[in-house]
This record gives sequence, structure tokens and C-alpha cells, in this order.
Amino acid sequence: MSGPLRIVMAQLNLLVGDVRGNTRAIIDAARRAQSELQARVVVFPELALTGYPPDDLLLRRDFLDEVSDAVARLCREVGNTTWIVGAPVRSRSALMNAALVIEQGRVAATYAKHHLPTYGVFDDTRYFQPGNAPCVIDVEGCRIGVTICEDAWHPGPVARAAEMGAAVVVNINASPFDQHKWVAREAVIRERIGESGVAMLYCNMAGGQDEVVYDGASCAFGRQGDLRVRAQRFRPGLVAVDLERRGGCWEPMQGAIEDEPSAQALLYDALVFGVRDYVEKNGFPGVLIGLSGGIDSALVTCVAVDALGAERVEAVMMPTRYTSEMSRSGAAELALNLGVRYRVIAIESILSAFLEALEPVLAGTSPDVTQENLQSRSRGTLLMALSNKQGKLVLSPGNKSELAVGYATLYGDMVGGFAPLKDIFKTDVYLLARYRNMLGAVIPQNTLVRAPSAELRPDQLDTDSLPEYTVLDSILAAYVEEDRSVEDIVAEGHDRAMVVEVVRRVLRNEYKRRQAPPGVKVTTKAFGRDRRYPITSGFGP
Repeated sequence: MSGPLRIVMAQLNLLVGDVRGNTRAIIDAARRAQSELQARVVVFPELALTGYPPDDLLLRRDFLDEVSDAVARLCREVGNTTWIVGAPVRSRSALMNAALVIEQGRVAATYAKHHLPTYGVFDDTRYFQPGNAPCVIDVEGCRIGVTICEDAWHPGPVARAAEMGAAVVVNINASPFDQHKWVAREAVIRERIGESGVAMLYCNMAGGQDEVVYDGASCAFGRQGDLRVRAQRFRPGLVAVDLERRGGCWEPMQGAIEDEPSAQALLYDALVFGVRDYVEKNGFPGVLIGLSGGIDSALVTCVAVDALGAERVEAVMMPTRYTSEMSRSGAAELALNLGVRYRVIAIESILSAFLEALEPVLAGTSPDVTQENLQSRSRGTLLMALSNKQGKLVLSPGNKSELAVGYATLYGDMVGGFAPLKDIFKTDVYLLARYRNMLGAVIPQNTLVRAPSAELRPDQLDTDSLPEYTVLDSILAAYVEEDRSVEDIVAEGHDRAMVVEVVRRVLRNEYKRRQAPPGVKVTTKAFGRDRRYPITSGFGP
């Protein structure tokens, strides 16, 4: 051949279970890659045909039959290009997480994923058997090795492809986003290049699926570990990489490299992307938010507007006698600044009716959290009534700090179908709110600087029940995300009694978190699929 060999990575946003729709998306992307970018090879993400993770759909024969039909269609459509497509493949009694090399009307080669992860959100060994054979194909004189996701995180598969003559190794992925993932990805890719001496292309999915967000950032590295191409994050698209032969070796040519965003920009974009895909893929016409005048609901409203547009966001203020004028005015100002529909439904009469009905039971007792939670549950009931009537999804405002220690009301402020801040500590909520105001000052200054309060009793502050959030979040990060022991955390300078109390609250509120809505995963250990603890347990201080 003369000139470079062009490989196009299709950084697609796919829908789990929609095999027919995903097949159409693959064919459309391949045709555009060929007609617009003159692709010779088109690469697609891990399990592109099924979406990722398909979970127990993989246990259904009819689902796998649909996948087989889709593969046959791809073979009919492939034309003169070579496609590398992720799909589950049945082989006798085994199911493999595979990369199919499709060319000249047939599946020319199949690679089965070697390393099947079971940590974090992954559960590959529940469904798949591992492969053990390398896969190297020849495209116009360029030997290309094929691997899948986790295979790049371990020595072996890339090196074996190089031993089989691969000059370039393609790694197809459904790699979930977290705030530290890019640094880790870059490090392991360079490790594999250092071991094998070959260039690498990394093709990743871009989209939201339930709690997981795939950030894209598909990339290409040269034989010296230097970054040659990096696609945009959180944006589907086609990424062209030109390979040229230099002194008998194939190297990616220098292309566009997307800039590194700030930590806050990265987190905020992940939240927006996750909310947009959850709402769109599940067919909701819009969202409802209980707007309290506090920082959490303010940030959730900003994320919703940036994800869906103001016309699809409705905010509801539900005041009681304890709702301050600052909260009322702050909520109204935010709604005006963002241009969302805003309504006020006072719940004082509803609360009074609840208290009257409970008077025979509560008589002679002092007011406590029972009365406080009735306010929150009244609001939750109204939000769900509006949701039933309008079909809109209720967004829960709870953050990771509150959910960790149970500072949230079941069937109250925890009500809803999706929790955008579920994996965001309170200290990061403030940082993200300030970041959003840098893009356009919409959150009132009083909301940003006021002391956080649930406003369920006179002069209530969060610190009446919790440590300062800077302290609380430090303890939670160590215990929840790093699995540090009480002794380790105390050794870092924290008060022992406080650490023990925080840990106990985390453990005893697992039952609440099991009933919380899903939310966007942005850390290395989110509540839900990432962190699976028993509700009933004798472990702990």
C-alpha cells in the first residue's frame, strides 16, 4: 500500500439490550467512517452489539439469538473495510466476551477476552469463560493485534500479540469513568507499550448506562509511549488515527489531542452526561426537583438544565414555618436565573393534618425527628404525585456524605428516580457549585455561603448532627473509598470517638442506601454496584 493506513475508532453511545438499534448505530458509524474519513479499519467498543453491561440479559437464549442475527447482518454490510466489533459469542457450552474481526462478508477472526474482572461494577465471570489465544490480523501489510479492556491492565495479552508479529495493538473498551481513571489508563497503556514495544490504540465507549458513565477519551500512543491522539470526553464521535510505516515499524501519526479539563469540569461534565442519558434512554419527558434554597438542590437543578434544557426542568418549593426567607428568595432567584418552571406548594396544612392524625400516638412525647421527617415525607409525596401526573422523573438531591451516614429521610428527601449527587461528597458539592457559577453566575451568593441546614426545626444546622463536612468527608473518603481501618484513620489525626461514630453510622445505614435511587458514579468506589456490603452484619466498631 502507499500512504498511511487509516483506522477509525467509533466512540459510540450505545443502549444496553437494544441489539437492533446498536447494530444500526454500528453500520451507520462504519459507513460514515468510510465515506467521510476514508477508513480502512473501523473499531468499536467492548460488547458494542449488546451495550455494556448487559448483565443477566446474557443468560437469555433469545437475547443471544438476536446477537447472532446481528452478527450475520454485520457480515452482509461490511463491504471493503475491516470492522472490529465487541459482542458476546457462544462457543459450544461457553460464552465469551469477544472482539469479532469482520471482513469480506464473514467473521474472519475472533478474540476472547483473557482477563475477566469481578471488582467494582464488573461481574464478567458470572457470564463469560476466559480466552487464552492471541489474535493478530493483517490489513494491507500492517499486523494488528486485538485485545479487550481489562487485558490491557495485565501483563500478557498485549505482549503475546507482539510476539505473534503485531506492530499495533487495538484495545476495545467499555471503561467506566471515575475522577482518577485517565491517569490510571495512561499509566497501564504505557506499561504495556514498554513491555511489548508496539503502538496502542484504545477505543472506549461514550455514554451513560444506569449509574455508570463511559467518558470516551479514545486515544492512540506511539511505540515510545507518547500520546498521539485523544478524543473528546463525554462526546460520541469518530476518531481517525493514521498509521504510517517508519523503518519497518508502524506508528500512529500525530493528531488532535483534547485538552485536559480541570477536576471540577470533569466531574461536572460527568454529572451532566449521566443525567442526560438516564433521562433520555428511559424516555422521561423531563424532570422534577424539590428546590429548597440549599446548595444540593441548586446544583442538581443546574446539572438538569445543562443536561436537558430549562424547558424540561420543573422546580418546586414546598415551604413550612421553618423555611427561612433566605431559602425562599434563593430558590426563586435560582429558578429565575435558570429559566425553569417554578411553583410553590406550601405544606404547612399537610403537616398539620399528619400531626393531628398522629396526636393519639404522639401525645405526651417531645417533638423529635418524627415530626421533622414528616415534613420531608410530605414533600416527597407531593413530588411523586406530580411525577405520576406529568410522567417526569424526580431527581433526588442527596449527596454522598449524607447517604453515607444516613442524614437523609427515607420516602422523603431520598424519594426520586435518580440521584445526580449520589457519589459527590458535600465538600465537592460546593466546589462544583462555584465551578458552575464560573460558567454563568446562576446560584445566588447566599446559597453558596450559608451554613447548610435541613430547616426542619428552628435554627437547625447540619453540624448539630454531623461533624464539619471537611472532617466528615475526610473520614468517609478513607473508610468508604480506601477501605482504611478505624486505627489507620485515627493515626491520620482524627479524633477516635468521632471516627468510630462515623463508621458506625455508615454501617447501620446500609439499609437506607439499598433503597436509594441510582446515581452517577464518579469515584473509585460508589455506593451501589461498586461497594456491596451486607445490611445485616456483625462487623465494625
